[in-house]
Amino acid sequence: MLTQIIAHRGSKGTRPENTLPAFEAALADGADGIETDVHLSKDGHLIIIHDEKVDRTTDGKGRVLDLTLAQLKRLDAGAKFDSVYAGTRIPTLDEVVQLLVKANFTGIFNLELKTNKIHYDGIEALVADYFNHHEVPFKLVYSSFYPKSIERLHALQPTAEFDSLFESKFKTARRLHAEHVIIGYHPDIRWVRRHWLLLPKVQLRPWTVNSERDMRFCYRHQFAGLITDYPGLAHRLRLKMQGS
Repeated sequence: MLTQIIAHRGSKGTRPENTLPAFEAALADGADGIETDVHLSKDGHLIIIHDEKVDRTTDGKGRVLDLTLAQLKRLDAGAKFDSVYAGTRIPTLDEVVQLLVKANFTGIFNLELKTNKIHYDGIEALVADYFNHHEVPFKLVYSSFYPKSIERLHALQPTAEFDSLFESKFKTARRLHAEHVIIGYHPDIRWVRRHWLLLPKVQLRPWTVNSERDMRFCYRHQFAGLITDYPGLAHRLRLKMQGS
């Protein structure tokens, strides 16, 4: 079985994370999937960024929740990574989707709802409504550390794929799997290394698999996928180990 390579926040290791250049690089690197994160702006726009605050990845300060789309668009999301990417902007969900549509991307689009710290009111309905009104060529996969978001989205989009994220405890993930809400687990690779022999036979896509050692581990055991900051490295190593 070919282990799918899913680019974590795009090609996060080589480009500013969760930006259009990062997603473009992931496609060029041969990634089978794109993983990214969605928040909600003050004026109700679906925003692609990892943190609840803009401080770490941009030249701005404050919570995404407290900033409008116009304010977010004025921030530089590239210069902190490298001056070459100065002027790179925070994208919206629609901008990322349109990039993938134009590239005729048919792989996995793993959208994580960042609702475990801030429970954005109505974000699940907005995401579901967006994809119900936009035909896309790729496979949509939802994940979240917040199980209620998974349950809400599952009620709105029962035909989509859902997977449970966790770092160390998988009691909730096991319950959601038993209830046929999710079909797979997205656990921390460190947790997987300690417990994988005890895991039930489910679809596994560990994160964040960045070292060659961890990549080889995933390929050797033929996990369904791996989530990595370095899709180019993962692709080269897979060619050697799995032949494709």
